[in-house]
Amino acid sequence: MLSKSDWSSLIPHQGAMCLLDTVVEWDDARIHARSDSHRRLDNPLRSDGMLRALHLCEYGGQAMAVHGGLSARAAGGKAAPGLLVSLRAVELNVARIDDLPDALDVYAERLLDGGNSWQYAFRVEHRGVPLASGRAVVMMADEHLRRSTSGQCGPH
Repeated sequence: MLSKSDWSSLIPHQGAMCLLDTVVEWDDARIHARSDSHRRLDNPLRSDGMLRALHLCEYGGQAMAVHGGLSARAAGGKAAPGLLVSLRAVELNVARIDDLPDALDVYAERLLDGGNSWQYAFRVEHRGVPLASGRAVVMMADEHLRRSTSGQCGPH
């Protein structure tokens, strides 16, 4: 198990916007994270006093970011910033999540690594009950993509 201090510097999500609390386990292809942030009043995704199930896509996206950061660090590098560019086959099984009493289990599995883009499947559960699932595509941010394809290491 990895605490937030073990991996939070690897992702751009900081402060209250860092929604995950721990990494339960991970390997080259998958990650299982846990979070209690859905119950926090300072959750920045809350509106009208509640946190909607749609925001579980962000939990899945953050699990992907942590997985990318941990994978890059394990390979001796640093993950380039990525952008979530597509969500597909998203299924939401509840309307809201702020009223759930226990931690959320967030799973992500890398399905495809295209070098400059990655496809993941994600699912979020509460007490073993599926709340949300879907697939997402993450692409390397434009500036980093230009550098990696042009062979340049700095600005022109």
